[in-house]
Amino acid sequence: MTALLKTNLGEIPLLGRGKVRDLYAVGDALLLVATDRISAFDHVLATGIPGKGKILTQVSLFWFGLLADLVPNHIITADVSQYPAALKPFSDQLEGRSMLVKRAAMFPVECVARGYLAGSGWKEYQESGTVCGISLPGGLLDGSQLPEAVFTPATKSPDGEHDENISFSAAEAVLGKDDAAELRRLTLALYVRACEHAATCGLILADTKFEFGRTPEGIILADEVLTPDSSRFWESATWKPGGAQPSFDKQYVRDYLEAIHWNKQAPAPGLPDEVVERTQAKYLEAFRLLTGRDLSL
Repeated sequence: MTALLKTNLGEIPLLGRGKVRDLYAVGDALLLVATDRISAFDHVLATGIPGKGKILTQVSLFWFGLLADLVPNHIITADVSQYPAALKPFSDQLEGRSMLVKRAAMFPVECVARGYLAGSGWKEYQESGTVCGISLPGGLLDGSQLPEAVFTPATKSPDGEHDENISFSAAEAVLGKDDAAELRRLTLALYVRACEHAATCGLILADTKFEFGRTPEGIILADEVLTPDSSRFWESATWKPGGAQPSFDKQYVRDYLEAIHWNKQAPAPGLPDEVVERTQAKYLEAFRLLTGRDLSL
């Protein structure tokens, strides 16, 4: 199986390529296609992970269904047979890895929920005892559970690289008080629901980020949802605060890149087969645990 690194939909207007997704205009709708590209340290690597885009898309679709009663989402259909006729010649590129979605005016803030201390939150806590300006108890460790989940927004980097954590008051300045309050409410409600489901799967959802947009009908949940690319999932049985926790994401990739002492500058290197295979297996395991199903790539 080869990795799909770049889609080509002929005359269908391409609006942009992100680190993972290609975005097309299809009439009044948008087409999101998750490729098999993988990024690390803010660079897209030369090697993809075969099937990764399908795994991410199917995980997102699972969560969109599970969370639909809490907030509407942008999905029109992910059934390629229901797509407009102009997309039919490209079914082989779209099957299982694409979503036809509503257009929305996206809020310019990443909506992050944290229930555990990790990543940039742990780094800030070590320096100031806070996360995004929220004071936390002393004595917490890397991987510690927080007293309660917190909303820690971040700015969206225009170049797609580093997002920067901001305080809630800064989010209010960008969004307005009413929208900031509603996005915080939705973010934490979605996080709590997702944590409850993850717990039944033997998983901890340490943190995640959501993206919201506005349509004439109101606020909707968009982009990807609760995938290993946007969330830290840990195994409950092996969770032990005091250091980085094994997670269902790109850790094999990061470890390899650190081991070869890559300078984290372009061009990004490729990956050996073993790292590709182990990373693919980790994504598939996350899908199986979260959905209770196996995915045929």
